[in-house]
Amino acid sequence: MARKVAVVTGGNKGIGYAIVKELCCKFNGDVILAARDEARGKNAVEQLKALNLNPVYHQLDIDNTTSVAHLKDFLLKEYGGLDILVNNAAIAYKMASTASDAEQAENTIRTNFFGTLNVCKALFPLLRPHARVVNVSSSAGRLSNIPNKELQKKFLAPDFTEEELCSLMKEFVSDTKAGLKREKGWAPTNYQMSKVGVTALTILQQKEFDKDSREDLVVNAVHPGYVNTDMSSGKGVRSIEEGAEPIVYAALLPPNIKSPKGEYIWEDSKVVSWV
Repeated sequence: MARKVAVVTGGNKGIGYAIVKELCCKFNGDVILAARDEARGKNAVEQLKALNLNPVYHQLDIDNTTSVAHLKDFLLKEYGGLDILVNNAAIAYKMASTASDAEQAENTIRTNFFGTLNVCKALFPLLRPHARVVNVSSSAGRLSNIPNKELQKKFLAPDFTEEELCSLMKEFVSDTKAGLKREKGWAPTNYQMSKVGVTALTILQQKEFDKDSREDLVVNAVHPGYVNTDMSSGKGVRSIEEGAEPIVYAALLPPNIKSPKGEYIWEDSKVVSWV
């Protein structure tokens, strides 16, 4: 029997670190702490080893296709598959950032949406039957964050495709560059728009999983709550451990569960409407 394995992207700090820690305690298999910066990633692994936990570091920059391919090759060679994927890596600009809105939009959508999508495209072929995928979203990832009702309808179309979703994300970036974000009725912030994209992607991915020949593949989007991390500039009210709870819940869902599947899970681990 091949050893089971879980991958957590952006695992060196904040919620990602807490997810790795929790999975090391609860998951019966190896846990890969994937992080862009090697020194930080290895340092996080050492901290966890000091707690008698044993994660494995692997370099991963979700924006870099070569880096993603290296992780895929490693998983294939060492494990022959993948059992849990937690897409946690993401960026958020600070209020004080001097980067233009156009630059922020481009980078935020590239990493949070397209980077996550790239990881999924590379690693989904490795998923074994009963695998679990968690896309870390946010309360920012609710469709109601887009005020334009016509745009909302596009996301809710029954025959909506991943290709159409990608085009909408690109259109958002080009409208932001043209200074038309507000006029066109997109979500007010780039982070919100990136997470709306991630939640919408999750729903589409589950539809594909339902048609897959591998049994019981499940993906969910999770809002971890307002967590005290670098990303929230320390303003969050929940600890990283509390933020990790609903994500780990979704990562360890029992076999052949009917729900949640392709759903939007709130910080209390309950399913809510993403609309």
